[in-house]
Amino acid sequence: MQNNLQISCIQTKLIWEDAEQNLKQFEKYFTQLPKATELVILPEMFSTGFSMKTDKLAEKMNGKSFLWLKEQAAKINKIIIGSLIIKEQEKHYNRLFVMFPDGNYEYYDKRHLFRMGNEHKHYSAGKERLVFNYKNWRICPLTCYDLRFPVWSRNQNDYDLLIYIANWPESRRAVWKKLLPARAIENQVYVAGVNRVGKDGEGLSYAGDTMIINPRGEIMVETNEHTEQIIHADLSLDELNKFRNKFPVGLDADEFKIL
Repeated sequence: MQNNLQISCIQTKLIWEDAEQNLKQFEKYFTQLPKATELVILPEMFSTGFSMKTDKLAEKMNGKSFLWLKEQAAKINKIIIGSLIIKEQEKHYNRLFVMFPDGNYEYYDKRHLFRMGNEHKHYSAGKERLVFNYKNWRICPLTCYDLRFPVWSRNQNDYDLLIYIANWPESRRAVWKKLLPARAIENQVYVAGVNRVGKDGEGLSYAGDTMIINPRGEIMVETNEHTEQIIHADLSLDELNKFRNKFPVGLDADEFKIL
């Protein structure tokens, strides 16, 4: 149906700072995706893990991982979302890509850099939020720490699905599990939060907690903790609009501008 959207979220371990091995393992996961999946979501920095070694790991826009994204999106005939370490004009970005099967793409540079992990010392912050269109859907993809900033995530009647890709440590999993449903409720949208599992090279452990949430804040599907797993959901734009019309909180929302 034109107003339904089939999405899949891949929760997996990431091999520390080894792009070649990570890309190979995602190719294996892609073979397990249902044919009906239209949009597949990978964790933040899916080719390296959450590394600050920008000089060693950064790629240019036509680098191996970017070209791999383009090749894989065409091969599996699905939109792929995930972020890479990108160097552009002597700056480094945690850059989220939306890669379409036809080779077109859009990108979002992470706005809120995680200073407790010194991300702000190694990366430059983005300034523009991205909302892209697919079929009748308006989709807003954000990255990890952005989840803590509701103003940046605020729906101003401009999107229907909110996506967070992340490397969110187990020590703060309770925050992740509370804020994702909150964003769905306050914005009256579907939310997909995609995290990793395993341990990284800094010794941080990740429980996963990847989930897809409906506009009422109810979890539609979620992963088992500490488990490599793919989850799927069929999202209905008709059901979303029916709920918004029945309970139109957006009509009373405050107007604001982000400077």
